[in-house]
Amino acid sequence: MKELKFKIVDKIGLHARPAGALAAVAKCFKCKIDVFCDGKEADAKRLLSLMSLGATSGKELIFKLDGEDEDMAYDAIKTVCYEKLG
Repeated sequence: MKELKFKIVDKIGLHARPAGALAAVAKCFKCKIDVFCDGKEADAKRLLSLMSLGATSGKELIFKLDGEDEDMAYDAIKTVCYEKLG
């Protein structure tokens, strides 16, 4: 199991465009990818689930990846976070 912590810098927060990018990337992998923010949990492969986090600027997202391709998924999710939310 791998874990990635990322603080949202984007002033709008986790809105539809970056959430869509995260979901699209997450769907490419077999591993389970859960996202946590302020006590809420979301499935990273589901756009509406990500949007339900209500993650605003300054909040920390914690991604927990578990499965056979978690290392590749970790790198891809990290890239999307820095490009879309950083």
